[in-house]
Amino acid sequence: MRILIADDDLVSRRLLERTLVSQGHEVTAVGDGLAAIAALLAPDAPKLAILDWMMPGATGLEVCRQIRTRPAPYVYVLLLTARGRREDVVTGLDAGADDFLTKPFDALELRARLRPGERIVDLQEGLIRAQEDLRELAIHDSLTGLWNRGMVLDQLGRELNRSRREGRALAVAIADLDHFKKVNDTLGHSAGDTVLREAAGRMRTAIRDCDFIGRYGGEEFLLVLPGCDGITGLAVAERVRSRMAGDPVRAGEALLPVTMSIGLAFTQASCVGPDALVQAADEALYRAKAAGRNRVAEPVSVEGAATEVTSGERAPRKEEP
Repeated sequence: MRILIADDDLVSRRLLERTLVSQGHEVTAVGDGLAAIAALLAPDAPKLAILDWMMPGATGLEVCRQIRTRPAPYVYVLLLTARGRREDVVTGLDAGADDFLTKPFDALELRARLRPGERIVDLQEGLIRAQEDLRELAIHDSLTGLWNRGMVLDQLGRELNRSRREGRALAVAIADLDHFKKVNDTLGHSAGDTVLREAAGRMRTAIRDCDFIGRYGGEEFLLVLPGCDGITGLAVAERVRSRMAGDPVRAGEALLPVTMSIGLAFTQASCVGPDALVQAADEALYRAKAAGRNRVAEPVSVEGAATEVTSGERAPRKEEP
């Protein structure tokens, strides 16, 4: 555990430092309150501190008040003092201290008083990790690791706004795995999950750094291609299709040839909305399927205000045998 010591008494500070190091802690030691504030407000600050009550620059109470203005991460504070009156304890707790350690300190008591702080720091770090995991789940598809439908559609809206401001083209592609239902029906959903994960990985390696990709639903993926017109968008989409069809996918003992069909739409018109682009790409995908699959349909230019439908209301596609 990393611990900050702040004490202007050199002898006391050295003794405390040696004791903490012997107990397995990593120690940062400073000699005044202002240095303690700077250390505890730094991005990589220790999560546990032992502060002397009386110090130059800022007292231990003032250090507590300063660091408590920051909501997170929480720093567990032991106030080191020779004061033992009840009103002093109340004053310290009101300032934000978590516990007290009396001078001169006892090594066993020090270890015992640090344990609650270590537990609280561990709990806090666990909560932060859980929050980060929840945030990842909220924006990513749990199976493929790609952005989920809501996030990639949000990104499409942002890129459309940017393309209008900058006068650039924007392309959207919908990629659909061919005959995916057969994989689930014959080999099971575990094999289907393997194919979806592999498809996501291959598409990531085929798109440009500035492109965005998300799982749109089932075996469909939505690609947002900034700066692409029909020609450049077709090149990216064809690279994606070729990367998917290049090698079979291993699912357990089976080697599965997997292909995808792609519909592509693009625009430079300022009045085109995201639903119109997605609908045009979806209709192009239908044509790619009807033409025999494993292909990119002829790109569709969306030039004016089209009748927009909410993508969530689109009828589900029926996979042909």
